[in-house]
Amino acid sequence: MTNKLIVALPEVEAFLQRARGSFIDGGFREQGTPIAIINPADGSQLSSVAPGNVALADEAVAITKGSFDDRRWRGMSPAQRERILLKFADLVEQHSEELAQIETLNQGKSINISRAVDAGFSVDFIRYMAGWTTKLEGKTGDVSIGMPEGANFNAYTLRQPVGVVAAIVPWNFPMMIALWKAIPALAAGCSVVVKPASETPLSVLRLAELAVEAGVPKGVFNVILGSGSVVGQHLAGHADVDKVTFTGSTEVGKVIGHAAVDHMASFSLELGGKNPMLVLADADIEKAVNGALMGGLLNQGQVCAAASRFYVHRSLHDEFCSRLRSVVDQMSVGPGMDPQAQVNPVVSQRHQRSILQHLERAKAQGANVHYGVQVPEEGFYVSPVIISDAKQTFDIVREEAFGPILTVIPFDDVNEALAMVNDSELGLAASLWTESLSEAMRLTPEIEAGTVWVNTHVTLDPSLPFGGFKQSGIGKEFGQEAIYSYTKLKSICIAY
Repeated sequence: MTNKLIVALPEVEAFLQRARGSFIDGGFREQGTPIAIINPADGSQLSSVAPGNVALADEAVAITKGSFDDRRWRGMSPAQRERILLKFADLVEQHSEELAQIETLNQGKSINISRAVDAGFSVDFIRYMAGWTTKLEGKTGDVSIGMPEGANFNAYTLRQPVGVVAAIVPWNFPMMIALWKAIPALAAGCSVVVKPASETPLSVLRLAELAVEAGVPKGVFNVILGSGSVVGQHLAGHADVDKVTFTGSTEVGKVIGHAAVDHMASFSLELGGKNPMLVLADADIEKAVNGALMGGLLNQGQVCAAASRFYVHRSLHDEFCSRLRSVVDQMSVGPGMDPQAQVNPVVSQRHQRSILQHLERAKAQGANVHYGVQVPEEGFYVSPVIISDAKQTFDIVREEAFGPILTVIPFDDVNEALAMVNDSELGLAASLWTESLSEAMRLTPEIEAGTVWVNTHVTLDPSLPFGGFKQSGIGKEFGQEAIYSYTKLKSICIAY
């Protein structure tokens, strides 16, 4: 292990003392018995917060609805809302180190990722979405209505905010994904209640404070803490919630979707992925190996779009595996607050055990499991793993483990490989590695995934829609598609 830990900022320590419960109507609510928030690096208590319950969730929804009904946010001009969201982006940028440290201490990831992705990408995302505030528009139509005789008509469509949005956020990128949902909703004129994962509420609470400081009226951006099975499920089924947006597992996403549709709320679901990387014979092997390490081990594989199954042409397979093993054997290990550490803890002991169970099943089914660098017993670490000799039918090839596991399978024929790539219930993302433009153009339309990268993996941009096919979800994050999902389209026809 390395030993060059960053010392937490005084502002971080002050926040950990201040944030003790849900953030509703502009302030923290300390109700109920506090639960410990754990530092994954060593298992120690980082903080404690009071989780919400059904009654507090009802109050949060009522306050959020009140802020929508009285038009304190949606009644502002689009340019006013845009300026406030841009100020919010400025504040997130000014507090980026504080937010990155909070995220790393709570979630366990590398401070480098928290700085570049959770904080850095989020600033760009807020600014991109703020621009949409002034660009929502309808259309006019030249209708052909024949009755009553002699009447003239003017028809047009109007985009309006959908209303109260419940955003249920996972633990892998809590701050960033909360913003993926809250910012387009706010840009559209909605009011929002966010429920972060029980393990990782802290950065989202800090965002809520900064939103109020930026000028978002109190009651428009609320954060309710609590378990997904109680508070999350209650929000999804709440009669006063007009839109539910959820990121998480496919199993839970289906429950959330059913709860929303029971009261005819709209919903979007960004769900699980068992994402393939297809490496053709002509691929640049150095680029492909680096892409596999980046795409598969970012945030210890705790990324919905992470590459986890690798179909590599047999002519490259052995060298590909050898290079991967060589790298994972020499990676440095340490807490996320150590900028030099390449292997950091996963989010919780429960998730650590889940990953290890996946590996035990892989070994029992006959896979060759190569563990990388040795990890400490203290904290929730998992060694990066390279799996070979796996078959398409093995659980490790078919089930999302959400950990640092790279499973490599050789192929001889490209069409055979394409069939294996598509042989999954999930279809979130995929990547193709080739130097042939013809093969790239031929294969990308045939890969059954919502996002297909060529010679890269896990690269996102706020303007490029992101969301899955098949069991990986419904709806899109990013781009025009995202902000339109927080609107309802009204048709208006005027006779004169």
